[in-house]
Amino acid sequence: MNPLLKKLQPYPFEKLRALFKGIEPRAGFTPISFGIGEPKHPTPALIRDAVIDSLDGLASYPATLGSEPLRAAIAAWVMQRYGLESIDAATQVLPVSGSREALFALAQTVIDSRTASAAEPPIVLCPNPFYQIYEGAALLAGAEPYFVNSDPARNFACDYSAVPDHIWARTQLLYVCSPGNPTGAVLTLDNWRELFALSDKHGFVIASDECYSEIYFDEGHPPLGGLEAARLLDRGFDRLVMLSSLSKRSNVPGMRSGFVAGDASVLKDFLLYRTYHGAALSTVFQRASVVAWQDETHVRDNRAKYLKKFQTVTPMLADVLDVRLPDAAFYLWANVSGTGLTDTEFAARLYADYNVTVLPGSFLARFAHGTNPGEGFVRIALVAETAECVEGARRIVEFCRSLKS
Repeated sequence: MNPLLKKLQPYPFEKLRALFKGIEPRAGFTPISFGIGEPKHPTPALIRDAVIDSLDGLASYPATLGSEPLRAAIAAWVMQRYGLESIDAATQVLPVSGSREALFALAQTVIDSRTASAAEPPIVLCPNPFYQIYEGAALLAGAEPYFVNSDPARNFACDYSAVPDHIWARTQLLYVCSPGNPTGAVLTLDNWRELFALSDKHGFVIASDECYSEIYFDEGHPPLGGLEAARLLDRGFDRLVMLSSLSKRSNVPGMRSGFVAGDASVLKDFLLYRTYHGAALSTVFQRASVVAWQDETHVRDNRAKYLKKFQTVTPMLADVLDVRLPDAAFYLWANVSGTGLTDTEFAARLYADYNVTVLPGSFLARFAHGTNPGEGFVRIALVAETAECVEGARRIVEFCRSLKS
């Protein structure tokens, strides 16, 4: 067996199951889960109808490159969303089977370990806390993950200036997540300027995970994206790719429909890898994805639902926890250290006493540079409908107050 598999850590939800093992929630409370970031809003009718209307596509093998109509629809959306004058749908856009698959496969394409030694393997830089696929992708590509801790004093941005130059020299791939999971933080133009300069100096590829980009709270100020930052800084897409998805934007996680866009040379090699990898989006879902990318009405309606929840729930929780509205995404990143409990104790006791599930922040991070930056936090995914989220928040408030009684 591949010995690199032994380097993989249990997924956060496996750790959560182990934490809850043997706990029987108190009777009288229906379960409410804020643990998994899975959209629960209904799938829009226009997408459901498009899937049904496309079922004849089940008789065809899907093209890894994706259909021309889908690439054109994605290119048009990217140009409109990020203010780009042009993007080549044929060479700078590639549909993928969800951003998760693409985030993993990209590392297998990019990492070159031929000249590395066992003592100094290639490095993949990751934010910390982070989406665990980044770590697994790095390890299975034969690289070493290097974690850059988020800093609450910097609105949970990573301090890339603290990374030693000898680490940058070994770096081949940098994962960024903006809006971030779990913090909701969005990279600024100054952040991008710094990262582009480092990429120019050291030659690494930047993979910008932007799957939460369409969940934000001010219609006049959508989150800045990597391709948009490149445009604003008058540079091309050299060594830059961004990844997005319909899962959160359009409430279709089961379609596994996303895309990668950016540097044509990177995408050319990525397409070659994916052709052998056998990852191609179903023809049925390719056709339905065209409809989804071409419609913004359902996306605005979706954002309005999240805004209502966050405006209602955040003040409730702020009375008992250190928490505030994030820049974007559908998570609250709540500091629970003021309760006198660790993040794991908080999650376990909340589940036992009130049957509410939250995810301990330490499960989403690694111990690096003397600390685990997720410790003392919990991630609260406000994915259910408003009434359920409000009830869950009410229980959390009651739980926190009970700790002080």
